[in-house]
Amino acid sequence: MLSNSCRYGIRAVIYIASQPSEKGKTGIKQISKDLNLPTPFLAKILQQLAKQKILKSLKGPHGGFSLLKDPRKITLLDMVKTIDGEEIFTNCLVHNSTCSCVDKHKKPCPVHDDYKGLRSDLINLFSNKTIYDLVRKTNETGKIVI
Repeated sequence: MLSNSCRYGIRAVIYIASQPSEKGKTGIKQISKDLNLPTPFLAKILQQLAKQKILKSLKGPHGGFSLLKDPRKITLLDMVKTIDGEEIFTNCLVHNSTCSCVDKHKKPCPVHDDYKGLRSDLINLFSNKTIYDLVRKTNETGKIVI
């Protein structure tokens, strides 16, 4: 459902948010190594999050990434919209286009009514789950579970 980019981005932001605040910035190589993610791919994702003001990026030998926003104010919805876009919340499950229910002259796909409720639940979940919540959950289990 979520792209690899989105899942990697969420995992990396949870990792960054879980670092002690006195540590400051976390380097891309450390994040990549600890999460077992490809460094060049992860770097592109994190730069995208920095452009959208979720992360702060500092280049150079002592550079790295840190949160620009309070983790209590970064929702999964923010992350998904930033990395994957809103299509997961607007596209039809069967057709590769915007849900036909917005066009009154088109007949909805066969799973439209079933998926409509799931889509609403998904938006609700992503809107109400923050990075802070996920860091707390991670601290309970001892590993990043996303």
